[in-house]
Amino acid sequence: MSTIAGDARQSSGFGPWRTPLVIIICGCAIAMLSFGPRASMGFFIQPMSREFAWGRDIFGLALAVQNLLWGLGQPIAGAIADRFGTLRVICVGALLYAVGLVLMRYAATPLSLNLGAGVLVGFGLSGCSFNLVLSAFSKLLPPQRRGLALGAGTAAGSFGQFLFAPFGVAMIDSFGWQAALMVFAALMLLIVPLSFALRTPPVEVVNVRAADQQSFRTALVEAFGHRSYVLLVLGFFTCGFQLAFITVHLPAYLVDRGIPAQSGGWVIAAIGLFNIIGSLSVGWLQNIFPKRYILSTIYFIRAVSTVAFISFPISTFSALLFGAVSGLTWLSTVPPTTALVALMFGTRWFATLYGFAFVSHQVGGFLGVWLGGIVFEQYGSYTPIWWLSVLFGVLSALINLPIVEKPVVRPVALPA
Repeated sequence: MSTIAGDARQSSGFGPWRTPLVIIICGCAIAMLSFGPRASMGFFIQPMSREFAWGRDIFGLALAVQNLLWGLGQPIAGAIADRFGTLRVICVGALLYAVGLVLMRYAATPLSLNLGAGVLVGFGLSGCSFNLVLSAFSKLLPPQRRGLALGAGTAAGSFGQFLFAPFGVAMIDSFGWQAALMVFAALMLLIVPLSFALRTPPVEVVNVRAADQQSFRTALVEAFGHRSYVLLVLGFFTCGFQLAFITVHLPAYLVDRGIPAQSGGWVIAAIGLFNIIGSLSVGWLQNIFPKRYILSTIYFIRAVSTVAFISFPISTFSALLFGAVSGLTWLSTVPPTTALVALMFGTRWFATLYGFAFVSHQVGGFLGVWLGGIVFEQYGSYTPIWWLSVLFGVLSALINLPIVEKPVVRPVALPA
């Protein structure tokens, strides 16, 4: 194990039980638990809207706020984790997530829905989702295990989507949406004990190299003055737009076209299942091919698959096929994106810099969910948003091509 990872283990006060395998398993479990309920939110649109006579724009706004605050809270959570360690950040995030789901269960007004599903779940996700897991992997694991671990952590989030989507639909059908939310909230509490395996030490006790002694402000100035980082951040916007729109609005879109809700649940599950393959494959491929080409290909495939999906009659088979293709490219942008951030700037401020990239991702998610609800209420159709998603996919495929994959050049202090 690398010097930094070894120092981290010794400084954390934990015994030899925290092997790389234990770290990866516990991190993947956290990613699975935190991503599952968030990926199942779309199934609550129709039962809650029917009960409270809400339009899809109201529910869409709450989940748009969730995506936005998840993104805005990510650099803050990342900076705290970089400075004080990941343990307290993940624990607080899990508690906020659970309380937000409970408040969502008792929401009877748009304001309480926005506070629970939007504000609390959004900030909770920023503290305990796979972003912090990937940051811990980058700090605790040796470089030779990092690529596959990043793919596994991302794939675990999708496995949570695969499990929670049909489980959520079954819970809603059998016991009601209120019971489903309470079960989801209880499961979030399991993240707290799992987070002890991902504990990283405060920065003062880590024996970092002199080259890594960089202030927070200097790290931000360096990153946002780096052309390749800016291009990476801009391209990540599209990922958030597409994923959030599909996660929230695809179940209702399919029901509008006569597809049963249960089938919609399996479409979302298929996305999660096939993303396990996609994320692990990309985690391996990024050690062979340039990461910028992988990202460009992913965005282009998304655009082509969306055109094919909306251009032909919708059936259960076509929806499942779209889910499978979407799954292969779903979160597979995350391993090369995180690897590029670590490659360019190192791991000292990794959670912070990836957090700012994730802000762009979640601003895209906010617009995808929010515009989807507004456009549907205005025109009774999601078609304009589907084509906007295609446009963004093509643009991101082009934006990622000029990225330079090498560490940033930093001035070296000369001896007197």
